[in-house]
Amino acid sequence: MLGTTVMIPSALVPLMGGSDGDKIRVIQTLLFVSGINTLLQALFGTRLPAVVGGSFAYIIPIIYIIGDSSLQRITEPHERFLQTMRAIQGAMITSSSLQIVLGYSQVWGLFSRFFSPLGMAPVVGLVGLGLLDRGFLLVGNCVEIGIPMLLIVILLSQYLKHVRLVRTVPIFERFTVLICVPIIWVYAHILTSAGAYRNTHVITQLSCRTDRARLIYAAPWFKVPYPLQWGKPTFNAGHTFAMMSAVLVSTIESTGAYKAASRLAIATPPPAYVLSRGIGWQGIGIMLDGLCGSLTGSTVSV
Repeated sequence: MLGTTVMIPSALVPLMGGSDGDKIRVIQTLLFVSGINTLLQALFGTRLPAVVGGSFAYIIPIIYIIGDSSLQRITEPHERFLQTMRAIQGAMITSSSLQIVLGYSQVWGLFSRFFSPLGMAPVVGLVGLGLLDRGFLLVGNCVEIGIPMLLIVILLSQYLKHVRLVRTVPIFERFTVLICVPIIWVYAHILTSAGAYRNTHVITQLSCRTDRARLIYAAPWFKVPYPLQWGKPTFNAGHTFAMMSAVLVSTIESTGAYKAASRLAIATPPPAYVLSRGIGWQGIGIMLDGLCGSLTGSTVSV
């Protein structure tokens, strides 16, 4: 969840014309709203041990909104960022009604009976495959860091997943990314400190060095996100329908995550009314994402 919180704004905010300060404010907002949504799910939703965070399912609709000709005509970068963010907010606020209606009307509970793992896996898999040409190419910007990260993730998640340092917890299977990120970060910092990128191209330095992100420098000491902090949202029917497709995908994705969370928690499978209640609260969470301007909608992860 922490990885997507940083990765999604880092990839999308520059396309919107945002600065490093805008990027860090979006990351702060996404973290803050994700915490609130997780709390709502734990108290009032499914009450399962699951985390609510940003979803990759929203990236393609967001890129569609960013590429809108009416927004691309704005020449001043910061103004274009604000107008694009307001358009994304409006689309998320209106499209959240889809999850709210499906959840609180109990309709989704009826549909969920037909969702087996075999049926949900292709939907979630297609989301990842659809982003492959956008995300995997970034590995080539810094091969000496991207390839080791990829190999360690595959090693831990696929070949060492049955190794248990603690008798009852498959640490390598559940905490693959959490283990890999600090290892690769230390490795990247060693390369940076040793001067491996001293005479390389500027683009290579931005992709590989650990002291070029400027996120910590641009971050304020204290900042509490609040609704409508980017201004009044704008509403467009085309943007809304594009965002609704992502909402539907994240709904299916979250349904599978709820069932996986109950299995990992050694609990009974969640009944239909619990799934409906969880989806309804997730719709409220997406509305909060839109009101506060967290850039992307939320989904449930285990």
